[in-house]
Amino acid sequence: MIQTLTPSIRGLILDMDGVLYQGTQPLGDLPRLFSFIQEQGWRVIMATNNAIRNTDEHLARMQSFGVELEPWQIINSIQVVISLLKRHFPKGGPIYCVVSPSTMAAIEAAGFYNDEIDAQAVVVGLDRNVTYEKLETATLLVRSGLLYIGTNPDASFPTPRGLLPGAGAIVAAVTSGSGTQPLFAGKPEAAMFEISMERLGTTPQTTLAIGDRLDTDILGGQRSGCRTGLVMSGVTSPAERDLWQPKPDLVAADIWQMLSVK
Repeated sequence: MIQTLTPSIRGLILDMDGVLYQGTQPLGDLPRLFSFIQEQGWRVIMATNNAIRNTDEHLARMQSFGVELEPWQIINSIQVVISLLKRHFPKGGPIYCVVSPSTMAAIEAAGFYNDEIDAQAVVVGLDRNVTYEKLETATLLVRSGLLYIGTNPDASFPTPRGLLPGAGAIVAAVTSGSGTQPLFAGKPEAAMFEISMERLGTTPQTTLAIGDRLDTDILGGQRSGCRTGLVMSGVTSPAERDLWQPKPDLVAADIWQMLSVK
């Protein structure tokens, strides 16, 4: 299927949840998949909105499936959040965060720390320990005019148990309470795709962005000028697929079919 695209694809930007695995379950023999990708000469990067895990944790997850990757091959919304913060506050400093411990650790490593009193910005993402008090503080700080960053807009994410509330669900609470729209770091904004192509050394026309979610993976790829491939192994229903415009370049049952793995 991928062979139908011209010019030929040289790089792949792969979403993770719903494309390569769901929760702790790989979607097929991933070592075989990545061996095939290497045989074809495609460079590959994992681009995920998942800000619960940092780069090392994503690498460990792929390693648990038998796939060895290098750190440059993982980009998530945490990295883009830090890039946005550094752009506005190059010296680091205090910010208020409603995020996972891994996200907070990465932000702190970049020179920022959690402080609601002197906060320069508010960052909201997926926090499994979210409380009304945290939402209250974030809402009031955003209302005061601080820079407001959302890690990603995913309202849900797939697991073996079913769809669970994602970062977008928590961001929506602060957005509704404050009346202010965030600056999103993750997909569908173009920054993640642009950084990915820089690392891959490819152009939009020679890059295929593959994902299972229309409003993030596919929309982000389209906004970035990439070729796009939708897999139906995640959250998108046939009805949603049929209504989406413009259509993805490719649609397949799963990544195996899309890449014509032999």
